[in-house]
Amino acid sequence: MKSASAYRLYGASHSLYTGKARCYLRNQGLPYIEVPTWHPDFANRILPQIGRGIIPVLETSDGAVIQDTIDIIDHLEAQGVPWPAYPQTPLQRIVAIIIEYYGGQAMLKHAMHYRWSYRAEQEAFLRCAFTLGSGPKMAEQIMGRMNSYLPRLGVNAESIPLIEASFLQLLDRLERHFAEWPYLLGTQPSIADYGLIGPMFAHLGRDPVPLAIMQQRAPRVHRWVERMTAPGLDVVEYAQAEPGFSAGDALPPTLIPVLEHIAEDIFPELTDKLAYLDAWVAELKPSSGTPVTEKPQIRQVGMVQTRFRGAPIEVGVEPYLLYVLQRASDTLRALPLAERGAVQAQLAELGLADAVSLGRTWRVGRRRNIEVWEVPATV
Repeated sequence: MKSASAYRLYGASHSLYTGKARCYLRNQGLPYIEVPTWHPDFANRILPQIGRGIIPVLETSDGAVIQDTIDIIDHLEAQGVPWPAYPQTPLQRIVAIIIEYYGGQAMLKHAMHYRWSYRAEQEAFLRCAFTLGSGPKMAEQIMGRMNSYLPRLGVNAESIPLIEASFLQLLDRLERHFAEWPYLLGTQPSIADYGLIGPMFAHLGRDPVPLAIMQQRAPRVHRWVERMTAPGLDVVEYAQAEPGFSAGDALPPTLIPVLEHIAEDIFPELTDKLAYLDAWVAELKPSSGTPVTEKPQIRQVGMVQTRFRGAPIEVGVEPYLLYVLQRASDTLRALPLAERGAVQAQLAELGLADAVSLGRTWRVGRRRNIEVWEVPATV
């Protein structure tokens, strides 16, 4: 591993995605300094380079500025780290990316519901977090804007009981898994753990209402949250074993119920979002290299009617979801035909096959920290 000066991580303690990047830096033992967004450097130097107000942002010792947790982690992986986050075997790698998608995208429902639907019960905590560095007036504006996102995430009167039941079921299934394993895929953290820790720390493992539920119902899950936010591999309570992923390309048996839970949560919403994006690209025929939305701060291209565990919801569609999942498709596409079929069969058994599409010709890329379309000339 190459030595490096301290990185600068621009973010916030209550930010879901900052938590993901922070955990990676801590687990890998990488030197970093966390810088708040109200620091003058963020407005004067960082914002002009990323083109929108968004966190986290990693600044390297040579002045490179990287926004987005996937790009941050991939950059650091390329430098060499003690515990690489990507499994090298195909099924584990694909499953890890799907879990990363679940944590960073699909679990926004759970995270934002518990933060804002229970605002009265945790007002002092939230107001403290959002006031630090921005002042009461700006905090009120930010909190109001965040609260307004709930309908676009599919949080409504019909879905709320199902979101809460889903959270409890997830805790129960993770609790059984962490009774045997310190991390999702074995004895070292993977991109799956970093994807899931985003909502499970910043919102669900820190805000008072969901934190109390987690501590009382699933203490091993709470211990995993502590483990992920600690330096190095904090696995003292497990039998000593070499860091690594489950042997071969096998999934830990206790992870199977968690994956089945994820499949129930993400479909049919993911299928409907992908169909919307396919139709959107086919109709508008964007050119390669053009931003996915008219303004960088706008992440969604439209709304789609779908369902969450049977409840009707209307959700915003972000092309970014393809940036997350197309890495799983790339992994599957690179396999020899026979091995590809075997992995697809395993994904189908888990109910996750539709998350990994091989037929899509267009992609979402990133240029200068902004999502752009990547479309073949024939499209």
